Amino acid sequence: MNFANNGLIAANSASALGIIFVKTNQQMDNKKKIALVTGGSRGLGKDMALRLAQKGLDVIVTYRTKDQEAKDVVAQIEQGGGKATALSLDTGVVSSFDGFTGQLTQVLRDHFNTEKIDFLVNNAGHGGYLPVTEVTESFFDDLMNVHFKGVYFLTQKLLPLMNDGGGIVNISSGLTRVSMPGSSVYASLKTAVETFTRYLAKELGTRGIRANTVAPGAIMTDFGNARLRSSEEMQKQISSVTALGRPGVAEDIGGVVAFLCTEDARWVNAQRIEASGGMMV
Repeated sequence: MNFANNGLIAANSASALGIIFVKTNQQMDNKKKIALVTGGSRGLGKDMALRLAQKGLDVIVTYRTKDQEAKDVVAQIEQGGGKATALSLDTGVVSSFDGFTGQLTQVLRDHFNTEKIDFLVNNAGHGGYLPVTEVTESFFDDLMNVHFKGVYFLTQKLLPLMNDGGGIVNISSGLTRVSMPGSSVYASLKTAVETFTRYLAKELGTRGIRANTVAPGAIMTDFGNARLRSSEEMQKQISSVTALGRPGVAEDIGGVVAFLCTEDARWVNAQRIEASGGMMV
């Protein structure tokens, strides 16, 4: 029996026994999938958006303040033949989500000729580093609003705008597995996101919506005021405890997220996928 990549199954010979065509979900639905990436104007989010477009998805990116950078990402996707747009969103302000949902609905109708998205990538975030003894309530709340509360309630708000059979990718951190001084709040919130992701997978399974977590290791972007990228000493330290011998870059992460938004990952659900080059193994 021969199994071809295009779903063709031939038993013995096509002429003798006929041909059966088995269509995948993507073949049955030729409509392009749409992914929404929060914090998609730079760093990890930018690479995620570009890699998703390379996979053939249309993309909506959100940004908080970097409107020109978001426009540049949209332009890059459009130059490659894809369709994209950018919307302003502060994921740390839950009260703004109703207005954002209204804008998104309008953009989907006007720009994409549809009413729903297929994939949600909760990526937006910022760094914050203090030892436990110095953490204030305002510092804690600032990180919590973006990294957990915002993720939780934005996902809740967008579920009615998601097609069945799609997926959610939540961005976590290697710091949920290893402990680094000064990251107690950030890492704790990312641990909460990982737990939330498993519950999403459980509760949304009846809709065929998968939910997974991608946990990057130490990545050289402008995250946390480019803390790693601007410190040669930190880069050497990370390299020394990483099996592949270097810190990560944004391009190491986007492809993992893009994979999870394709049919190739249709049986991957409720998983934490760490992309850290083998840090502290």
